[in-house]
Amino acid sequence: MQRAVAPSGLYYAANAPPPPEPPVRGRLWRVLGGLSIVLSVVLVAGSLTAYGFWRRLDGQIDREHVDGRLGENRPPKLNGSLNILLMGSDSRAGENARYGVEAGRRSDTTLLLHISPGGESAIGISFPRDSMVRMPPCKKKNGTVVPAQFGMINAAFSNGGPACTWRTIESLTRIHIDHYVEVDFAGFKRVVDALGGVDICVPRRIDDPKAELHLRAGRQTVSGDQALGYVRTRYVLGDGSDLDRIKRQQAFMASVVKKATGKGMLTDPGRTYAFLSAATRSIKADDRLTLSVMQRLATSLRGMSAGKVRFVTVPVQAYPQDKNRVQFAQALAEPLFKAVREDNKLPEPDPAPVPAGNAAPPVPPGQVKVGVYNASTAQGLAQRTADQLAERGFRVVKVGGGKKRYARTMILYGAGAERQAARLAIAVPGHPPRAWRSAKPGYVYLVIGRDGAELRALKPVVPKLAGEIRADRDICART
Repeated sequence: MQRAVAPSGLYYAANAPPPPEPPVRGRLWRVLGGLSIVLSVVLVAGSLTAYGFWRRLDGQIDREHVDGRLGENRPPKLNGSLNILLMGSDSRAGENARYGVEAGRRSDTTLLLHISPGGESAIGISFPRDSMVRMPPCKKKNGTVVPAQFGMINAAFSNGGPACTWRTIESLTRIHIDHYVEVDFAGFKRVVDALGGVDICVPRRIDDPKAELHLRAGRQTVSGDQALGYVRTRYVLGDGSDLDRIKRQQAFMASVVKKATGKGMLTDPGRTYAFLSAATRSIKADDRLTLSVMQRLATSLRGMSAGKVRFVTVPVQAYPQDKNRVQFAQALAEPLFKAVREDNKLPEPDPAPVPAGNAAPPVPPGQVKVGVYNASTAQGLAQRTADQLAERGFRVVKVGGGKKRYARTMILYGAGAERQAARLAIAVPGHPPRAWRSAKPGYVYLVIGRDGAELRALKPVVPKLAGEIRADRDICART
């Protein structure tokens, strides 16, 4: 059989059949708790049903248009998950003037909140500020362009604001980001106070005049001012490194989520609205994070508990040229990024075993010759799905499409390919295989309709990392 190599590395069978015709059938402050604020907002907001409340909250958010500054070669959106980039600004404007004079704005906070399709779980990924990365060119609001450069990841915010950080994270991870949210000092304090304080656990007494922080040892509840000092302090807790501080701040974020999703908050409409009002007055976001988007997100997250929220840090290693800097440990970081990119859904139970006397068990993926055809309106869907199948060992022999469009995805197979079709149905669940008379013997066809073709997630969906923190943990537990 003659084969032609595709740009993606797949091969096409030269005599593979044409697209099938299926049967017609139915700097002072380093890491702010922005992640915890945003996640808590959408979790708590699920308890509000009055449209008037939503309208009032929506009108308090400061929004920015960034679409024209994100570049042309953005990663495609592969599934129904939601990714929100979260940043903390050290602006000294307005209420923040008491924290000293600093020119411009910087952000030493870069967190990516990933919410799985259907709101089943969420993960907050921290990007250490000292990470040395390659940043793409960025366009400022006034139209000037900052050239591509290599440097610390937090320089992206200084170069071109949230849009530049957005573009940088997408270029590094190839994860499609949907929205951004920015929080400043004053906003952070308002949210903590609206919660009635947040619980923390301190290993020893703290007296840090620079951070305006004085705390006794042990478990306690801190107000907005104390909380800000707690996340700002660097040298009186831990080893003084940014990575050590990130762990402490992730624990704080987890505590915020736990407090915001507790029964006391969700069953008290007055407290719920006060919290959400403080949060929406404290954030800046892109103009695509509309009222309807927030309502849909809140609805999808109603069933999420603190135990389904976890926090991790991008794996890093020492940067050889500077001992005070780090770089991504790609061998560990890429599996994390890949799992987030391909998080189509949570793992499902394996199909029930085939009873004796029925069809034979499915064959290994390497024995499945499959043609993938796009019968939807989504451009590039067949190629993306084919790439994912090839990565899992399937022999993709054709990628194509046609003018016809179908509502539902179908798995069709030719004579002698029943077991091969059964294997494909395990990888692409929800589409029972059907025999097709016109199919070439031994071949399987995946015809992707408007309902898509989501591959079964590999377990675990997002790999567990050393030091990760769950939002339902005991705040005094060691990590």
